[in-house]
Parts: sequence; C-alpha cells; structure tokens
Amino acid sequence: MYSEPRDPAAVSGQRYSLHGETMGTRYSAVFFAAPDLDAEAIGLRLFAAVDAVDRQMSSWQPHSDLNRLNAAPTGQWLSVPAELFTVLEAALQVSRESHGAFDIGVGALVHAWGFGPGQGRVDEQQIDALRARPHRPASDVLEIDPVHRRVRKSAAITLDLSGIAKGFGVDQLACCLAGLGITRYLVGIDGEMRAGGSKPDGQPWIIAIEKPIRHLREVMGVMELDDAAIASSGDYRHWVEHHGTSHAHTMNGARREPAANALAAVSVVAPSCMLADAWATALLVLGESAGIELARVRGMEALFVLRDGDGFQTLSTSVGELSGDPQQSPGLATRS
Repeated sequence: MYSEPRDPAAVSGQRYSLHGETMGTRYSAVFFAAPDLDAEAIGLRLFAAVDAVDRQMSSWQPHSDLNRLNAAPTGQWLSVPAELFTVLEAALQVSRESHGAFDIGVGALVHAWGFGPGQGRVDEQQIDALRARPHRPASDVLEIDPVHRRVRKSAAITLDLSGIAKGFGVDQLACCLAGLGITRYLVGIDGEMRAGGSKPDGQPWIIAIEKPIRHLREVMGVMELDDAAIASSGDYRHWVEHHGTSHAHTMNGARREPAANALAAVSVVAPSCMLADAWATALLVLGESAGIELARVRGMEALFVLRDGDGFQTLSTSVGELSGDPQQSPGLATRS
C-alpha cells in the first residue's frame, strides 16, 4: 500500500525556543511540539509559572510570601500558598537528611555578609552578633502543618530560599509544558536544568558544565540528561572580598560564616530540579570529605570539582560508587 511521506516536522515535532527574565536572571525553554502551536500563549504561561515562584519566594521583594513569613510573630500559624509550602517541606527534609548542612534559616547571615537586598556591604557588627549566639537551623524552628498547609515559627528566624527556589522554578516550567502535553523539553533558570524525555531522534539533551573560574564563562565538560534534572552550586559566581579574603555566597549555618573548603563546585542529578538544587548546596557546605561520603552512601549522582593548585580535580558518585574519572561513573555521562 502506498502512502504519502509525512512531513518530518509532523513526525518529530517542531523545535521551539522561548526565554524571559525572572529572579534577577533568565529562564529558557526548548521543546519539540506540533508545528501549529501557539508559542506566544505558551510563553505567557511559562512566565506566569516562574513569576509566581518569584512573588512567593523572593527575599528581594518586600511583599513576597516568604518575607511575610519572616515578619510573622513567633508561635502564630500562617497559611502559605501551595508552592511555597512544597518548597518549605522539601527544604526541611533535605536539612534533616544532610545533618543540617542545607539550612534555609541563614537569611540573617546572607544579609550580614552582603548577599541580600542592599548587597555589597559586609556588616561586621551583625556577623559578630550572630556568632555570639547559638545557631538554630530552620528544621528546629519551623513547624509545618500539611493538613491545613500552614507554618509557624517557634523562634525569630529569617528564611532564605535561594538554594532551592530556583530549582523549584525550573520544575514549574517543566510542569507547565507537561500539562500542555509536551514531553520533549529542556528548561532552565541560570544553569539549573531539567529535561523531559529525549530529543525526537532519541538522543539525550546535552548540558554544558562550567569550569568554576571567576570572571570567565568556559565549558569544562558536558553531561547527557534524559528525563532528569541537574543543578550546580559553587564558589565562583557570587562572592565578596573582605579584609583581603574572598567569601562565596553559600552559608554554613553551623559555623555562621560562608562555606569554605576545597570544593569549587558540586553538580547533582536528581528527579526534580528542586532536590538537585538543595542537595548541590548541601554537599558544597559539607565539603570534600563529608559531602562526597554522604553522596556515596546515599547513592547520589553527583560531580565534585575540587581546587587542586592552579587546576581542578573531579570526582563523581553514582549508586554508591566513587570515581576519580567522571567518564567511568554510571549515570553521569560527563566528558572533559
């Protein structure tokens, strides 16, 4: 039986590329779908998805739901939007599982070290005051009520979601496309990425891994991603100079200071970008010994980049295995 050859675009789908601004940076969405799709309408839905995350979870927007929670009296239950509740619940879980390394209760530290609104000025007086009193992580202070979707604080605390909200925003982009029946996509916000399926030809999505060098955007290698998410945390994007020493923006709550160890960057692959984002932060705080060991014990897929003199050493973990050559680590198709 003879049949007319089908339009390749109708078989594999047309390639679309949309992007916009959010959370002080940019989001992107590349996907394959029917050629007659209303790209403008989808673009509006994508923006609405990430804008809702920003309005709820931003430390920079005075009237965000996060800042409303920060300003709420202790002991008072406060209802919060479903998206914010999801992120708070996940943050507390990762905090417990990382032995407090991931802690959203470091907002006061973030501000004191000059990384919050009004950034750039280190407040030594505030830093000394924070060091003088015991630090209580958010997992000890924040109580959540899943039934009524509300939270309350047992003590004054300033929450900061910069280590997890961006990843959740990526997941929201993915959910937006999936809700429209689009299954082949790559979405991201400032390097945090999530892939849906593979490309129409069956090939995985290729993700560039940056070399952790300040003032320079250079690719260290690439990673293949298929129905998974990846997020990275490092000391090379945001930092301050204080008394001749450079301090990165990721906070070690237990020590009440910026994380400082041999790790330059950590990338984590996980089912959701929210979890990848939080775990990349946690492992960076834990450092080159405890972080790598925890990732190995948990069977996580993670890539660690350690500073080694003027160069870098890479180690990767996957399903309980540790490798000094990322090419040999199953699940992490990284090539240097």
